[in-house]
Amino acid sequence: MSLIDKISEEIKVAMKARNALRLEALRSVKKELIEAKTSGKSGGEISQDDELKLLQRMVKQRKDSANIYSAQGRADLYDKEVAEAEIISEFLPEQISPEELEKVVEEIIKEVGAESVKDMGKVMGVATKKLAGKADGKDVSNTVKRLLAGA
Repeated sequence: MSLIDKISEEIKVAMKARNALRLEALRSVKKELIEAKTSGKSGGEISQDDELKLLQRMVKQRKDSANIYSAQGRADLYDKEVAEAEIISEFLPEQISPEELEKVVEEIIKEVGAESVKDMGKVMGVATKKLAGKADGKDVSNTVKRLLAGA
């Protein structure tokens, strides 16, 4: 079952349950997926990697918005954005722990033979592909920097 089919099924469940917040979040995901599929670049198809990137971007947007609302003291909007981010995150692969992330990055550093922060590009290229959807890019970057600085 494709991601868009899963989303459509979840939309039906949310409608039956009269869960407006979940319904709104799922509809926004479906809209983004359809727009990505119908854009001139995709040729009518969207890869799983692109689906993951789209979902990650949507979660990040909501978390960023939530942080802004929190700083402005808008608890009502903050709660909504956080809840939507959690709903969208359900369709992402399970995130790895910081300890697991560190182990994977250490393996990649050994694999590519990186010795200093100058080699960060090599490490990030491999890490981004290997950890797609499993870890936030900012966390990966920070871990790579920290480990290479100590190497």
